Amino acid sequence: MRGYEEIRVDERLRELAGQLHGPARLKADLLTEARHALEDAVEAYREGGLPVAEAERRAVADFGSPAQLAPGYQAELAAGALRGLALRALAVAAVLMVGGDLTWRGASWSDGPRPPEAYLLLSASVNGIWAVVAGLALVGLLLNLLAARYATPRLPRLARAVGFGLTGGLAVGAGAGVALFGWSVHLWDAALTWPPMIIGAVLLGAAWFALARAARYWLLSARGPRLAG
Repeated sequence: MRGYEEIRVDERLRELAGQLHGPARLKADLLTEARHALEDAVEAYREGGLPVAEAERRAVADFGSPAQLAPGYQAELAAGALRGLALRALAVAAVLMVGGDLTWRGASWSDGPRPPEAYLLLSASVNGIWAVVAGLALVGLLLNLLAARYATPRLPRLARAVGFGLTGGLAVGAGAGVALFGWSVHLWDAALTWPPMIIGAVLLGAAWFALARAARYWLLSARGPRLAG
């Protein structure tokens, strides 16, 4: 059976957890660190001669209320979520920009009639969109790094703006990519049976799943804590 100390610590941590949203693993890590800090404070008060109940009361009071703590913890979750999204977006963008054209090399239709100009424009636009996504991802990572080193409110605000821009760029890139794929299949039926195209579609689908999940975590964390009352 759990003692009074553990129940009180658990209650405070549950209150804090209920106000936070973001990547589950990072949230769990932050709450584990908070638990260790609380338990260390309780132990220090007990070594000073206080009874268990008073030691815990003081430790919890020193720790702060969820309303006081949540903004700082949520900021860490937002930074972690943006870092995860930016790293995934950068990796996918790099692969697509480098390997996109390789998907078509050696295809039986490559020596056929020239595609419509609108198709070529869309293809070039997709590459441009991914270049912008890669640039935003790099800027987001840099701002995250600077915000961790320099305590200024401007850097987190800039990182937040870049995060929203990155999310928007990914949405546009997804739409343009789907349109290009559908148009390609419409122009060349053999594209559906071309092995590099099939492999690329499978890998890209998995990549988009990871990106969508990371984008969801970022959007959730960017909303701020669920403040009570």
